[in-house]
Amino acid sequence: MFKKHLNHIWIVIAILTFVLDRITKTLALNYLTLGVPVKVLPILNLFFTFNTGAAFSFLRNAGGWQEWLFSFVAIGVSFCIIIWQLRIPAKKLWLKIALALILGGTLGNLYDRIYYHMVIDFIDFYFKDWHYPIFNLADAAICTGAIMLSIDIIKQDGKENRKKKP
Repeated sequence: MFKKHLNHIWIVIAILTFVLDRITKTLALNYLTLGVPVKVLPILNLFFTFNTGAAFSFLRNAGGWQEWLFSFVAIGVSFCIIIWQLRIPAKKLWLKIALALILGGTLGNLYDRIYYHMVIDFIDFYFKDWHYPIFNLADAAICTGAIMLSIDIIKQDGKENRKKKP
């Protein structure tokens, strides 16, 4: 019975990721000034900005067509993840969580693209004069899910290789 409920935990994780992303972006919109850093830690600023590109501002100056491309890609990826989720057995919880994080983050950034025609970013990690590209909670969820997915693939490859050895 418990495993049956775990089979759908990915829905809760995806929704929670989306909701937390929306809350943090709304807070950034309401309480941060565009382009003005707020020091939180010696290595962390809150720095509200808009990103018209993809991850790490890829294609941000492409003239607007990229908004449509990234939106359609996000919709396609979301549908693929949902179909994939429905086919994954409950015992593969790590994989289900990884894909749920990617889905929730993808939908969070898709919402921004549809509503604002750009993505809200506000997390700025830095060291001295070096700054990591500014990102948001959706980006962090997508990256965490992608890392988890990579680990799952590596573990599966290792299991298959051990089975093939005579």
